[in-house]
This record gives sequence, structure tokens and C-alpha cells, in this order.
Amino acid sequence: MARVFSGIQPSGELHLGNLLGALVNWVRHQESHDAVYCIVDLHALTLPKDPEELKANTLELAQLLIAVGLDPQDCILFIQSHVPEHSQLAWLMECTVSFGELNRMTAFKDKSGRNEFISGGLFTYPALQAADILLYDTDLVPVGDDQRQHIEITRDIAERFNSRFGETFVVPKHVIPPSGARIMDLQNPNRKMSKSEISPGGTIGVLEPSDAISKKIKRAVTDSHTEVRFDIDEKPGVSNLLSILGAATSADPKLLADQYNRYGDLKNDTAEAVIELLNPIQKRFYDLQADPGETQRLLQLGASKAKEISSATLSRAKANCGLLQP
Repeated sequence: MARVFSGIQPSGELHLGNLLGALVNWVRHQESHDAVYCIVDLHALTLPKDPEELKANTLELAQLLIAVGLDPQDCILFIQSHVPEHSQLAWLMECTVSFGELNRMTAFKDKSGRNEFISGGLFTYPALQAADILLYDTDLVPVGDDQRQHIEITRDIAERFNSRFGETFVVPKHVIPPSGARIMDLQNPNRKMSKSEISPGGTIGVLEPSDAISKKIKRAVTDSHTEVRFDIDEKPGVSNLLSILGAATSADPKLLADQYNRYGDLKNDTAEAVIELLNPIQKRFYDLQADPGETQRLLQLGASKAKEISSATLSRAKANCGLLQP
């Protein structure tokens, strides 16, 4: 069974776009692959963070991922900083990648241009990301095209290390994940749904109460016409509602369009479908929140499984590159 690896930063509450666009695939992968999922809290430190907020966000994200459907019995779910092998292998990766390769990373150029304080960790981020992936003999890394450059540099690092020191790492392949729903902002349907502080009226948080969800969807931007049809270019707002309804009910948005003559009915049904989708997730989340010990137990289970694999990989890498073992 092929092993897949995916990571996610604890950067705040998940929204509907995260759920329908990516996390549904994570749930599927745990059934069809040997799946490793990591909450990459060390990566979050590359930009300034409030310590208490980071801690709370990390725990909340773990609980949300379990509530969404990740089963720690069927996958490996853990927090990056709980497995010290990540930091240790990252140094070997930093000593394998070149300054020029890191300097060409577009993500660094983008983030460094938007922040006054630029940490060294932001520059060497790809080395830690390579360690994350290579520690687990990962076969497949399902990411979109925006992350392709990070996977390519991981492959380059693995191949260079293997060439210098002998076969050590599995060289992972980048795969485009199955097409999840592309959920757009409810107030600006030409922009992807993102964190609520960017567009509070256009984003639906996974934990939002039902009345707030209903209000946001009923206020969603459509157009001045009345025809309901799926046409992203001509009718982006209506198409976004159809995409949300389709993803929430496992239906084809183009076929759903034929069932509606009025925007109001489409909005009502979309709101009901989203609320029905999120209710069990919210219940499971609040059950976990009421029993934090259970979440910690599940995360310890995941970290233990992760260490079993990663420690063997790290030992192999250290021995192969000439580090004297105790």
C-alpha cells in the first residue's frame, strides 16, 4: 500500500473551503493508502506567533481533524514538535540543499515581502518540509500546483543525499489530489474562501452556529438575473452556491442547477445542506473538547507510530552521512 504524507499548519479555525476542498480527500486516503498526517506546528514558528494562541490552535486543529473523520486507528495523526526526528533530519537537509535553491523558492519571496521580520526559519522552511516528507519513506505527496516547487526541491534533496551517501530515502512523487470542490468567498466569488478575518461575511467556519451559516449563505452574492445555471465565468456567485450544495450532498452541481428556478430556493437548500454536513462534525469536536485527555491520548498514539518509522529513517541517514552513532 502506497504511503501518503500531508501536513497542515495550525493557523486558525478551519473553514468550509478547507473541508470540502482538501480534508475530504484526507479522509478518503486513510482508507486507500498508508496515510501520515502531521500538524506542522514548527513550520508555524517561521512567522511571529502568540504562544498561547499557537498552543490553542494546535489542539483545536487536532480535535477538528478527528471530528472531520480522521481515525487515529486508520492513519498516523500527530503533532510535528512531538517527534524530534523532524528537527534533527531538517539539519541534514539544510546541509544538503544549496543556498541558491532556497533563494529561488517563490513562497519565501512572497512571505518575506509581506513581513517586517524575516526569520531564518522562513528561508530554510523547505529543508524542514523535506525532512517531514522523507522521514516516512513517503511514496506520494498529494498537493496542488502551488506546492509543486516544494515537492520538487524535496525530490532534489533526496536524490542528492542518495547520490552522495548511498540509498537512504524514498524519492517521493508529487500527485495532484482528486479534485475537491473549489469553494469561493460568499461575498467575492472570484476569490477562494479564506480565513474569516480576511472576509468575515464570505467565510463559513466549520464550527459556526447554524443561524450564522444560514445568514451568510442567504446573503451570498449572486447577480441581477434569475436563471440558475452552473457557469463559473458568467455566474460565479450562483456557481459557487451550486458547488457548495453539490459537495455537501455528493451531487453534480451542473445537474443540481436544473432543479432550481429561484436563487432563494437554492440558497435555502444550500444552507440546510451545509448545516446538516457540519452538525455531526461540531458535535464530535465539542465532545473531544470536553475531554482533552482523549485528544492527548490519540495524539500520543500517533506520535508513537510516527517515531517508530522516523527514528529508523533518521538513524539510517545519520549513519550513511558519517555521523558516529552512540
